[in-house]
Amino acid sequence: MVFAQQHKTGGLNLEQVEMGMRDAMHRGGAAALSQLLEQPVPEQRQRPCSCGQTARYVALRSRSILTVLGRARIRRPYYWCDACQHPQVPADQQWDIEETGFSPGVRRMMALVGQESSFDMGRRQLEILAGLKVTRKAVERISEAIGADIQIREKELQQQAMQLHLPVVGGPPIPIMYAEMDGTGVPVVAAETQGRAGKVAGQPARTREVKLGCVFTQTLLDKEGRPIRDPHSTTYTGAIENAESFGRRIYTEALRRGWDRALKKVILADGAIWIWVLAELLFPGAIQIVDLYHAREHLWDMAAQLYPDDEPRQRRWAMVQENRLENGHVAKIVATLRALTTEFPDLAQLNTEADYFERNAERMRYPEFRRQGLFVGSGVIEAGCKMIGARLKPSGTLWTVRGANAILALRCHMRSNRFDDYWEARRA
Repeated sequence: MVFAQQHKTGGLNLEQVEMGMRDAMHRGGAAALSQLLEQPVPEQRQRPCSCGQTARYVALRSRSILTVLGRARIRRPYYWCDACQHPQVPADQQWDIEETGFSPGVRRMMALVGQESSFDMGRRQLEILAGLKVTRKAVERISEAIGADIQIREKELQQQAMQLHLPVVGGPPIPIMYAEMDGTGVPVVAAETQGRAGKVAGQPARTREVKLGCVFTQTLLDKEGRPIRDPHSTTYTGAIENAESFGRRIYTEALRRGWDRALKKVILADGAIWIWVLAELLFPGAIQIVDLYHAREHLWDMAAQLYPDDEPRQRRWAMVQENRLENGHVAKIVATLRALTTEFPDLAQLNTEADYFERNAERMRYPEFRRQGLFVGSGVIEAGCKMIGARLKPSGTLWTVRGANAILALRCHMRSNRFDDYWEARRA
């Protein structure tokens, strides 16, 4: 009636009408859901308990849960085991609401917003978009719990892979498969950096490194002969962990994607030594490529140190070395750097950079890699690091390792289009 009067006077606020009707529909839906979930007194008054004894029926007990339709009240049979002094509520287990006040649908929403932006932003999104009022802490707790459950399932897959029990993925041969790896720092609470040296000498560490990996495939080249990544073929995996644990992680991901079926296998990354140790150990025979753009950065950084006050000379020197790099003449770059140690005896970085290019010369055969139609830049993993940064590195955010890894597992699952599969498996 109020809406009709407002409409006649031209004072109708459409948004208020929309929200009011949504709230009314939610209330009606929650009431209907409460009736639908109402359970009768069971005919059998006893049921087996997990302790091996028998639990007895006590009564129908009610509880309130937040559902996607709003708050619903449900009644279901409650059992008690005198032997182990624990309750049994079969309906809660069946409906996946044990030890939580949120329905599976609401928890799924909370996980979605929790991995995408700050927990407080997620709380506001749920209120505006779904009409659900939850706390920031609830979004954090549920998101991290689901992420932790994903981690447990991923660990099980890793154990199967390392024991050679992971099922072989069937299907047609894959023309080219890539595995990329990188690391990026994430700000953590002080307790997580105890005893760890920072990047600046004498300063404590303020971050922990997330090791991130991705796997994707390539089938085609464009008209200019440049490689094209297969659409929707990229999957991510990562965590704050040591190199050995990450090796198991990326190895499992590659096998999961059909690494054994790839006709050509490529490891593409920057020059970090730990990455190439893993590549040799876990992916023998794969083509190894150091990211061209990362190698270029080494040259330009070196030029800035050689000629700090002469920008034109910096540019000339870097462009000459870059041309050599592009054409596969890495030995000439190494020789140039070694020769400059005589002219710049105090610049220790010269030998470090010479070692870097010498060590990675076989991984810098860019003309040959391009003739094979391969990627020579690790832009996919760089995009993945930005994906991590967008969620885990906002200003003022500090994480525990446990919390960061849980959200990272959840975020990687989302970006790999696996969250729906996870939810179906959880349901089953």
